[in-house]
Amino acid sequence: QVQLVESGGGLVQAGGSLRLSCAASGRTFSTYLMGWFRQAPGKEREFVAAITRSGGTTYYVNSVKGRFTISRDNAKNTVFLQMNSLKPEDTALYYCAASDRLGINVELKGDYNYWGQGTQVTVSS
Repeated sequence: QVQLVESGGGLVQAGGSLRLSCAASGRTFSTYLMGWFRQAPGKEREFVAAITRSGGTTYYVNSVKGRFTISRDNAKNTVFLQMNSLKPEDTALYYCAASDRLGINVELKGDYNYWGQGTQVTVSS
């Protein structure tokens, strides 16, 4: 089992940057595929980015490609989401998620079995 704690959210102007962090408990962090999801008010929780266990492969939703970068440091049990060129439509509660399952669809929230509490990102225009 793993516990996830996000940090790094805040209020930023459009065009600005934020770096989200997700710290995981336990000593088996490297066995989890990690993902970031977000949920805006009145909308479904949506996939943002994911990274494989080794960090060798990353996945992004089209709307953030070229602006967001997911990375992980397995020695520090942490996954990051660097967000640049932020837009008002990026405003949401951002969640970190972990999956210890094999062969998942990284975009499906149901394929992740551990979630953090979320960190709020607000982008003003």
